[in-house]
Amino acid sequence: MPEFDAAADALSGVAVSPGRASGPVVRVAEPLGEPAATPAPADPAAEAARIAPAAAIVAGRLEKQAETATGEAATILITTAAMAADPALASQAETLVKTQNLPAARAVYQAAEGFAEALAAAGGYMAERVRDVRDVRDRLIAELLGIAPPGVPELASPSVLVARDLAPADTAGLDPAKVLALVTEEGGPTSHTAILARALGIPAVVAVRGLLALDAQALAVDGDTGTVEVADPAAPVVTAAVAQLADWNGTGATADGHRVKVYGNVGSPADAQAAADAGAEGVGLFRTEFCYLDAADEPTVADQRAAYTAVLSPFRGKPVIVRTLDAGADKPLAFLSPEAEPNPALGVRGLRVAFDRPEVLGRQLEAIAGAAEDSGAEVSVMAPMVATVEEAAWFAERVRAAGIARAGVMIEIPAAALSAREILEAVDFVSVGTNDLAQYTFAADRQLGAVAKLNDPWQPALLRLLKLIGDAAKATGKPAGVCGEAAADPRLALVLAGLGLTSLSMNVPAIRAVGASLAAATLAECEALAEATLATSNPTAARTAARP
Repeated sequence: MPEFDAAADALSGVAVSPGRASGPVVRVAEPLGEPAATPAPADPAAEAARIAPAAAIVAGRLEKQAETATGEAATILITTAAMAADPALASQAETLVKTQNLPAARAVYQAAEGFAEALAAAGGYMAERVRDVRDVRDRLIAELLGIAPPGVPELASPSVLVARDLAPADTAGLDPAKVLALVTEEGGPTSHTAILARALGIPAVVAVRGLLALDAQALAVDGDTGTVEVADPAAPVVTAAVAQLADWNGTGATADGHRVKVYGNVGSPADAQAAADAGAEGVGLFRTEFCYLDAADEPTVADQRAAYTAVLSPFRGKPVIVRTLDAGADKPLAFLSPEAEPNPALGVRGLRVAFDRPEVLGRQLEAIAGAAEDSGAEVSVMAPMVATVEEAAWFAERVRAAGIARAGVMIEIPAAALSAREILEAVDFVSVGTNDLAQYTFAADRQLGAVAKLNDPWQPALLRLLKLIGDAAKATGKPAGVCGEAAADPRLALVLAGLGLTSLSMNVPAIRAVGASLAAATLAECEALAEATLATSNPTAARTAARP
């Protein structure tokens, strides 16, 4: 149920981008509905021939929009344009028109849903691309039907945007001079909407249940606490109050020189180049799944080696942490032949796959070792979904046998956090995946908006687990980083440093802001913030305790 104060007409959600603003509401139209399967086209061949030109028009519009954007916004617009121009989507839709006698709009809908379902089944990072596919779908359907595409309307004056959710391309195209704040009923703290809102400096609150039923002409939005209140429409507009950070010199450290390395999260060669250009000191999470997702058969060692080298090359001479294949029942790959499971999120996934198929892990480690040699990057390898000390030691033995010097594991399961000291004695480092650690700690699916508040990285219970990991790092003298979305919050970064974490890895838009935030505080100040947040009982109180 939504947290609703009838007296104050207030709702609360997950604060994902700091700052406070108030002003008139502009509502974003709901996504297009499901197109009708009738009437059947009189000439299926001619109907099918309409799809490719429509896709080209949609892609062209997005490319033109990208020309005026920068950074992550431009990257997302270009990526969305590439999806629109993807011949696979058009070809599948054309086939449906011809074989099932469907109208073009309906065929596009069904073809796109097939792609979306495949991404959703892949889970994690890939599942977060489902919104992109459906955005392209709706734009293409609108073009075929000759109607206005869904998305953000033209803003005549500064306004608070209210939506069920926003497609990444819509968020990327927002003008911070016109958008006072952004509020959505769905979405979560790891969504592209959250990432881009921070990059654009727009206060934002997501997962505000009951938002669309709230009848308000004006809203006051607090991107620090997650509070959304009805405001007086006649009151003056209040612009976003976002703290401006100083420039960052490219070295991750507190004001008194305590090192907290600032890394980038990457999953493709383009991601790696963008992270390098943004000043990342290295890579804290290289997701290797991109090499496998479209493969009917396991990629050869040579193919993997070439793919990994392309990602590692921008970081010659710098540290890169490679995560081994994070797949399994909730991220099915054809060549692994996974068995159906009643609860795949708790099943055979991540490192657990390698226990049954160690030869797959062995070939991946061989390819990673070769790519490290080819690229000149300082490569370490870590395993996902590790629960016990025995699993960590099993993995480390195989990494070292493959000729890779540094072996680590991800801490995504509460059991691993509780055994962090013993695990660190078996490996060279650990890295915390806060997105998964939160969802397993709170039994809350990270993709489900209805429980997004439980996945808030400011949850005190999650911070207390992180303290255990930081304490273990201090006791063993070994590194413990964070590579979940928690690391991308400049204020939370100070708390993480105070908890004893030694590196922070994040998506590209946050790199400079986090580096600048660390440089503006001493280690003692970070430790005081950490102590204050640990004493709180809810995320709102934790955020308040960490305010400057």
